[in-house]
This record gives sequence, structure tokens and C-alpha cells, in this order.
Amino acid sequence: MSNNYPDVVEALPRMVVDPPAAPAGCRGRLVERARWEWRPADGGDPAARTEDFLAAHGLPLHDLTRPAPAHHPDGVCGAALYVSATAGTLLVGGAVGAPSPADLPDIAVVVYEHTDTPPPPAAPAGWWRGPWTESWTPHHHAAAVEAVRRGIGRGEVYQVNLVGHAAAPYAGDPLPALARLGRLPGARYGGVLTGPGWAIGCASPETLIEVHDGTLTTRPIKGTRPATAAGRTDLLTSAKERAEHIMIVDLERNDLARIARTGSVRVDDLFAVRRWCDLWQAESTVRAEVADGLGLADLLRAVCPGGSVTGAPKLAALHHIAALEPVGRGASMGGLGWVGPGHLDLGLTIRTAAVDGESVHVWAGGGITWDSDPDAEVAEAAAKTAPVRAALE
Repeated sequence: MSNNYPDVVEALPRMVVDPPAAPAGCRGRLVERARWEWRPADGGDPAARTEDFLAAHGLPLHDLTRPAPAHHPDGVCGAALYVSATAGTLLVGGAVGAPSPADLPDIAVVVYEHTDTPPPPAAPAGWWRGPWTESWTPHHHAAAVEAVRRGIGRGEVYQVNLVGHAAAPYAGDPLPALARLGRLPGARYGGVLTGPGWAIGCASPETLIEVHDGTLTTRPIKGTRPATAAGRTDLLTSAKERAEHIMIVDLERNDLARIARTGSVRVDDLFAVRRWCDLWQAESTVRAEVADGLGLADLLRAVCPGGSVTGAPKLAALHHIAALEPVGRGASMGGLGWVGPGHLDLGLTIRTAAVDGESVHVWAGGGITWDSDPDAEVAEAAAKTAPVRAALE
């Protein structure tokens, strides 16, 4: 059964509420009012049920073009919204692969209201993390890259994002470590979301979808190099990275066109190089105007799962992902952020970790094209996950 109850964190201590993308002026003074969680076994349309649950708790999102209710300092502030990659895949009818290695819901909606007396931070309880166990070896990762290249050669797909996973046992309180992860430099969506027996820490720099003042915005990231002068030059001059990036920008333009006013889709910033921790990353900004009558459910169906972490064409890429990745994506490659009056802002859950009752989990990967070098792809995934693992020490 789905859950609808206040936050009761089993096996994890309580912490000051700090979900990604929550209003800066409200952080530290939020208290949970209601919650709904969904897993595929619950059935039903999770996008529609998410929209209905929010409306029932003072956040009507049936028409994103309507004027929003005022943000009352003494009432409902907004809601944290998490949508897993698996949930997104189900929304578009894509192939679902191996089960998640982490015991997490696939959708979580947590409605918050303001309080002048937030719960005090939990006393430090210590934190121990054991050795990492990888879901695949570098050899198996490289073999998966070659399998994608063969699929591209057969004309089945143009690009596929492959993601690996690692897990480690832990003891003590993981929440300070997840909060430390959320404070990494360049984390546009830094924060922690907790639930009964689980928690997600996010340091994502990538916007999956933002809706503000009738404008849709997505900021796909594709292309990574070390944050050195040579790395920046190499990224800017790489024909392979630019071609991979533009392919995903075109996919994102197509996704937005399904929910936008005709002719309003535009690229405001193409292949801009920005820094996240010790990496340069190429980012573009794609915008469009919201179509009349667009609701949250249709928005989620259009943009989930994110194009930059699936590939092109999206459904064909999902088929390859399901066949090649040894474990599910869990908390990674989904959406996590904030829904409030007049503003929706979901980050893509890259640079993300999760804990359940037994283990801490991390994921990392990259986009594979015909020009991909298997060893270079393995090294890029390791470079992406290194700051996340370091934050969890």
C-alpha cells in the first residue's frame, strides 16, 4: 500500500528539514504536514496521483498557467518531490531493467508548512562506512560501452547513457554525511530528503525542469573534463563531446515542444562550460512557454526520465539501458526538488547518494556515442563519483 503519514524515520535520526530547491528563506523552519509514497506494486497512474495529492494539500497544479496562490509565511510552504528513474521510465512506457539495489520509494511527495519552533538538530551519533562493492567491474563497464556502440552501428540508437552503482555497509548516523554531500561546490540542487528508513543526499548541478512565470526551463549537461586549463580547452574543442551534447539538446527541445506553446522553444545558452567540484561540464539552457492547460502530471510524463541520462531516441535508449545495466538506478537519474506556489524546480539526481536500512549507495555514468572510448568512459564515471564518495567518508 502507498503511504500517507507524517515523517517517521525508522533507523535514521531526524534532522532539520533541508530538501533540495526549497526556498532559502524557509529552510530551517519547515515541518512536515503530509506525505505520500509510491512504488510500482501500488499500481495506478503515479503522475496523476501525485498531482491529486498536492492539490488536496493546498498546492493545485492542474493548470500551471493559472496565477499561483500567495506564499503565506504561516501556511503551507510547498512540497519536496522525488521521482525515480524507474517511475519516469514507467510513465513513458519504456523498458524497465534490473531492480533497484536500494530500498527506496519510486515517488515521494512531502508537504511542508512553516514553524517557529523547528526540531533541534539530532546530536551527532558517529558515522562509519565500510568498503565499496561495485555493481560491475571496469571490464564489464567497458563491455557495455562496446555493446552500445554495436547498437549504434546497427542503427538502433544514437546515444545511450550507461550508469554504474556501488554500495557500502554503514553504521551510525548517515545524515550529516549526506548533508555534507549537498554542500559540494556547484550543487544547484543541494540538500537531503528523508523518509521511513531511507534518505537521499543530492549535489546535482543539473536542472531537469523548472517552471516559473509561465516559462519552462531545462539545463542539460553533457561533456566532462578535469577542472584544469587544459581540460577546459579540451572540452571546448572536442568534436565528440559537442556532437553528443547537441544531440541531447535536440532531444530536450523535442520533450519541451510536447508541452509548450507552438513555436516557443528556444536555446538560450549552448555548450556553456561551467564547474562542478573538480570537473568542467558543458551545459545548455533550453526554454519554452507553458502550453495552456498544462498540469503537473503531463509535465512529468514529458520530461521524465531526463534525456541527458537516457539517450536518443529515448525509448530505444531505455531498452539498451534495461538490457545492459546490472542493477537499477535507484535514487539516481531521477528528479528531486521543490514544488511551491508559482514555482516548480526539479533537479536531475546525478551526483546523488542514498541510504536505506543497511547500505549507502552511489551511482555514476556517462553518455555513449559511436566515438566513445570504453576506457575513457570508465575513467569519466570514476571522476564523477569521486567527490560524492569523498563527501561520504
